[in-house]
Amino acid sequence: MKLHELKPAEGSRRSRKRVGRGTSSGFGKTSGRGQKGQLARQGGHTRPGFEGGQMPLFRTMPKRGFKNINRKEYAIINLDDLNKFENGSEVTIADLKANGLVKKELSGVKLLANGELKVKVTVKVNKVSKAAEEAVKAAGGSVEVI
Repeated sequence: MKLHELKPAEGSRRSRKRVGRGTSSGFGKTSGRGQKGQLARQGGHTRPGFEGGQMPLFRTMPKRGFKNINRKEYAIINLDDLNKFENGSEVTIADLKANGLVKKELSGVKLLANGELKVKVTVKVNKVSKAAEEAVKAAGGSVEVI
């Protein structure tokens, strides 16, 4: 590519519509807004969901459930994921990220008891299920809640 070959991206250069510049411009007099009515007025727009005074759909629907704003979501690790690590090693959240087992740490990492653990490891995570803790101890390892 050379300097004289540079061009702006297709559709990126467009002049803005100049309204109210005489009848022959195509956007004179009412400036493309039509005659009277709410959309012809300055600031004449409705909020999303407005149905012209009819009872809006979102108000006719019943409210359901409860959304906890303080909810904590944990990244989940299973026992069989820990088989990647060497026998006797210490597994931290940083190690789990390095091995691609945790993509993004939400409120922390939780260890669940899916699968079978075949190596003896020390696991340092934020939460552990009881069954997972027992399985790690049965394999000869230990669990540390941080």
